[in-house]
Amino acid sequence: MSSPAERAGCRAGAAPFPGLEHELQQRQVKPAVELARHLGQTTDALERQLLVQAQRGPIIGVDADRRFFVVDERERMVNGKRHGALNAVTAQVDDGAERLTLRFPDGRELAGAIELGEPRQTSFFSRQRPARVLLGPFSAALSEHAGAPLALVQPIDGASAIDRGAQGGVSMISRASLAALARAAAKPDVDGRRFRMSIELLGLDAHEEDGWIGRQLWRGEARVRIKGHVGRCLVTSRHPDSGALDLPTLDILRTYRGEAETTEPLAFGVYGGVLREGVVRVGDAVELV
Repeated sequence: MSSPAERAGCRAGAAPFPGLEHELQQRQVKPAVELARHLGQTTDALERQLLVQAQRGPIIGVDADRRFFVVDERERMVNGKRHGALNAVTAQVDDGAERLTLRFPDGRELAGAIELGEPRQTSFFSRQRPARVLLGPFSAALSEHAGAPLALVQPIDGASAIDRGAQGGVSMISRASLAALARAAAKPDVDGRRFRMSIELLGLDAHEEDGWIGRQLWRGEARVRIKGHVGRCLVTSRHPDSGALDLPTLDILRTYRGEAETTEPLAFGVYGGVLREGVVRVGDAVELV
């Protein structure tokens, strides 16, 4: 299921930042590198903004990214690896009204207030994580669509359901890296949405972002420290709209990046943690510290 981050921009916080003037003098400016696409971008809202902060908890990553997750009848988190049909469902949150909208590939649209039920203990990437199920028709509709009993839940702690936690709240990939993967796959192009990255970048050489580990970046008003490379799993082999297995991404990565020196195997893209919250926009320059 796509992230519910598709909505209008938010105002960044105004927290003080000691030593800012000195830091600005030390930055390595790369004006040719810019943000090409972000998680909340849609075809009818190319200039939407994203607050790089979780408003319901500590600073984690893109606002509302993975605010919810899906569990099976055994209370275990599931995703597109097991239920590819979930890829075809998009979600949108209206924070002002606290409403959730799910859109299904057959054109159905399901909307309702975000109301939470009793606490339940779920298993999230093999870790215990208390959550509350969303009341209303959402779980039943997802179960019918996927052909399996599922429930849509929200973590009790208010933090986002990101597998790497606060250190991996933001991810990014360059368009050049996507083009390199397409060449290795003998395809004209590869849709970057299958990798579910927070941000796509223009102006880099293929896999240039691999060398950013440990560096800090300014993007718009936000500051991020890059922590590691994103190792890939089977879900990237599924089409981002239909959920069908249509591209052997792991085999392709193993063939042309299997020997790459990365923090995780079969890596494609990088992840990092938010140091300073702020708004990022399409067209923002990326600056390395």
